[in-house]
Amino acid sequence: MGEAIVVGVDGSAGSRVAADWAAVEALRDGVPLRVAHVSPVPDREQLTAWPYRLEPSAAPWAKLLAELHPGLRVEGVDHTGEVVPTLLSLAAGAGLLVLGTRGEGGPGGPAVGSVAHDVAVSAPGPVVLVPDGTGRAHGAHRRDQVVCGFDARDPAGAAAEFAFLAAERHGVRLRAVHAWRLPSPAARWMPYAVPEEDRGAWEDQEVQVLSDALVPWRERHPRVAVQPDVVLKSPAAALTHASAAARLLVVGRGRGSLGAVAHAVLEQAACPVAVVPG
Repeated sequence: MGEAIVVGVDGSAGSRVAADWAAVEALRDGVPLRVAHVSPVPDREQLTAWPYRLEPSAAPWAKLLAELHPGLRVEGVDHTGEVVPTLLSLAAGAGLLVLGTRGEGGPGGPAVGSVAHDVAVSAPGPVVLVPDGTGRAHGAHRRDQVVCGFDARDPAGAAAEFAFLAAERHGVRLRAVHAWRLPSPAARWMPYAVPEEDRGAWEDQEVQVLSDALVPWRERHPRVAVQPDVVLKSPAAALTHASAAARLLVVGRGRGSLGAVAHAVLEQAACPVAVVPG
């Protein structure tokens, strides 16, 4: 990743975790970090409406991150305008945009706030959403794998490439999770448990399909150790379970929509989630 990482901040605890996660990534990758704060109204209008509370500035965030992460190239930039369009504009010029999953609304609301959701849906490039549980986010840097949701029959190429590159940069293994279900006629018509030999044969077939689908990426990234993982679960359940042992979970999205799987994963994942447009 040769371009700058941009992290969006506000006054929330979640954005503090996201900023620290982004700083570690930028330092590891040797790229600059831009800390961006977006205010919907100019300072003078804030003073009129809220005389005792100004929006936080990006500069103190940048100063703190520079102190916490020696060697980090970091700058703080303040913007005024609509929050989501401004963040999308910043994402267009960045290698990666990082946000907390929730803003200043805090606990009690949905696990993924409206700003994070809308940016993840429409961003032109990858967006990483970092859970606001401080222990989870920091612990993710110490885990030894990147997890990628991998539909072996219809791989999301951009997401797979992002995941392989992330595993390569971090020097960890890539766990390619392919979720599958029993063939619908068998599941529908058998009035008893599926015989073990039948289930095993279908699973062996899924293992082979996944192995074949991974070949192009394995050839392009020979240094990445790959752990194929075929799971008899729904994709969302399989990825959410795998996130507990991951430093990063990578999912793809279509045009203009997160999709049901990515949305469910963002609501429940125990590690930062990279949403990569197809």
